[in-house]
Amino acid sequence: MRNKAAALAMAMLGLLAPTAAMAEEIGVTLLTDEGVERPLAIGTAERNLSVVLSEINRAQDAKTILATKGLPMDDFSLKSLLRIWAVTPFYCDDSEVVERVWVFKDGSMMVSHIPLIITPEGEEFGLGTYQEAVVEFDPQGNITDFRFALDAQTSESMERCGSVVDKEKQMVILQYVERFRTAYNQKDIQTIERMFSDDALIITGKVVMTRPSEMKPAQAKVEYTKQNKQQYITNLRKAFHRNKWIDVKFSQIGDGDDAGGCPGITRSQKDPTKYGVRLRQEWRSSTYSDEGYLFLLWDFPEDGGDPIIHVRTWQPEMVGGVRQQPDKDITTLAGFDL
Repeated sequence: MRNKAAALAMAMLGLLAPTAAMAEEIGVTLLTDEGVERPLAIGTAERNLSVVLSEINRAQDAKTILATKGLPMDDFSLKSLLRIWAVTPFYCDDSEVVERVWVFKDGSMMVSHIPLIITPEGEEFGLGTYQEAVVEFDPQGNITDFRFALDAQTSESMERCGSVVDKEKQMVILQYVERFRTAYNQKDIQTIERMFSDDALIITGKVVMTRPSEMKPAQAKVEYTKQNKQQYITNLRKAFHRNKWIDVKFSQIGDGDDAGGCPGITRSQKDPTKYGVRLRQEWRSSTYSDEGYLFLLWDFPEDGGDPIIHVRTWQPEMVGGVRQQPDKDITTLAGFDL
């Protein structure tokens, strides 16, 4: 696309308006749970989401940038949408979207399963890959966030289990985990950097082969590396630079065992502001791919400030062709004396 960077900059400033040749309008119906009073603003939310999804499909069909002028989105949600679009364009897979809407105490709303098909330009990766989006609305029905979602199995498992964490806190944790993952897919280093505390501990595992000897053949083992925030961000910048695209998925939450145990969302017994979340991560990029177990130690301040990550650990799922179970020393709160 000619002068794509300049066009994207114009779009982010809201200088482009939709063209007359619009794609077919996508209908949106949002359903509340039984017994939940239907807010008046849901009608506005439905119309706003319809406008955004219709423009996404128009741009994808015409192979142009998104026309942002007049889209019913605030600056945060628009920039999030544009970052995703710049890395992995997509379109809505349904002509009529009928989805459940979460209605929160403050009147804000969230839809978790907007069906998308990823179609990155000029890349074999992800062609036809299914993805879901999360869209949030303020109490007036205006769009305040647009991000990639966890897969449906993951979202449902987070909602079913983790009884030690109340329902509303589970939803908040889910939102931040989704934003964390979306930031990697967007190669949004600034957002990731803000999410980590200055004294964050990052532990990563790597499969290496031992040297063979007369007594023992070469064997695969896991070599762990500890980094501070500055080291991790520096290395992540390099990874973003050398990869044309990155696709991070959290396909399972919990112990990762065959029994499909309850998801690992736990609250510290010593410090109630800290929560541990265990994930199964799949990382794919243009130069590298792996699968493993991820643990995030989140701190949700009592004053309502933005949560931050104090600990991030990762260990490979496969070592020497053998599937590993999560190491509880690095994938639970107990491993950090919490």
